[in-house]
Amino acid sequence: MVKIFRFSAVRPAPAHAQGIAAVPYDVVSAEEARECIRKNNESFLRVSRSDALLPDRSPYDPSVYDLARENFHEMIREGQMVQDESPAIYLYRVTQGESCYLGLACCLDVDDYISNQIRRHEATRYDKEEDRTRHIDTVNAHTGPVVLLYNDPGEVYPFIESLIISGQKPVTTVQGSQGAVHEIFRITDDATYHRIQEMFQGIDAYIADGHHRAKSAVTVAEKRNANGDGSEEARHFMGVLFSHRRVAIHGYSRLVTPQKKVPPETLLGKVSQKFEVTSISGVDPSAFQVLARDLYFSPHHVFHMYLNGIWYECSLPYEEGAGPIESLDVSVLQKQVLEKVLGITDPRGDMRLQYLGGARPVGDLEGLVDRGEFMAAFSMQPVDVDTVLAIADAGCIMPPKSTWFEPKLLSGLLVHLLD
Repeated sequence: MVKIFRFSAVRPAPAHAQGIAAVPYDVVSAEEARECIRKNNESFLRVSRSDALLPDRSPYDPSVYDLARENFHEMIREGQMVQDESPAIYLYRVTQGESCYLGLACCLDVDDYISNQIRRHEATRYDKEEDRTRHIDTVNAHTGPVVLLYNDPGEVYPFIESLIISGQKPVTTVQGSQGAVHEIFRITDDATYHRIQEMFQGIDAYIADGHHRAKSAVTVAEKRNANGDGSEEARHFMGVLFSHRRVAIHGYSRLVTPQKKVPPETLLGKVSQKFEVTSISGVDPSAFQVLARDLYFSPHHVFHMYLNGIWYECSLPYEEGAGPIESLDVSVLQKQVLEKVLGITDPRGDMRLQYLGGARPVGDLEGLVDRGEFMAAFSMQPVDVDTVLAIADAGCIMPPKSTWFEPKLLSGLLVHLLD
């Protein structure tokens, strides 16, 4: 079972909501965040990516986290953000085109994470985990929600959907940069809250997006408990739960920095020794992924490599008897290319390897390589959601950044205080 808790959210005042709403901290670089803040000084990136405001300092300098706390408190003092007077659960709805996603925003128990009632499928990166741990601890708040999936037996989603009464106005409405409408509904009814608690008693949850935020929340709770200053709220972390049948998944791209020992020509030659490599043309730079050719009579691993201005499709037949992790395309790429060819053995910590989310157009990958910031880019095919849940149920851990889930929620619309 997964325990569900209400909380008194800190939310944008209506007049400031559109300005405060920001993309998640981990989908923009410091330079991109700095430009966003320059254009909009109300942006919640002032809190979630305060390192962008101190470009001459290390992003892990204590002053970066102190500035995040100061900016957050300033937004409260100035009335830009206010805390609800009483606890509630919230509904978070995202509408983009014909797609509509509806999630339950609430607090979850760190003990459920520790006991694996809240299951995870990806390893975290050390630097990102440490960063969010320090951010949560210093700001004394969970500033971005963890996105989770629940395996709905059939009655949960319809009940949650029924809570939005026809004509009911959300407490917050903003529009994202790509046109998606994000809405928050506040639910205070005691009977509804207890009904939802009952519904989730027999349901496990799976982290879809926010492995670092969840692990960092647990670390902060355990640290405070050990120091004797842990509150009940510090043992809860903020999440939004979506039915696993009502989300979308993209691949998660990889980029590698230039290598002296393995120039582009050598990389292409070594990849060609293991994989069937075919150059392809006509790739749509606005698409979120490079589509795989349907040329195989048996299952193949497929990824696409961008090198010296050319896209290549790299394919390899499945290995018979491979385990659930070994069967993933990202695992094959990691073992056969990143590790054996480039010597990147630690995908969690090696800074020669960087990641770009799947909802970024492949043209962004091309630009990063064409400008010389990276030697090569790898575009991955999405993993099926049932595969993700099966891996989590088996207690297995996928390589870092194996999945990119939609919807992506905005930061600043809901904040959970640790006391």
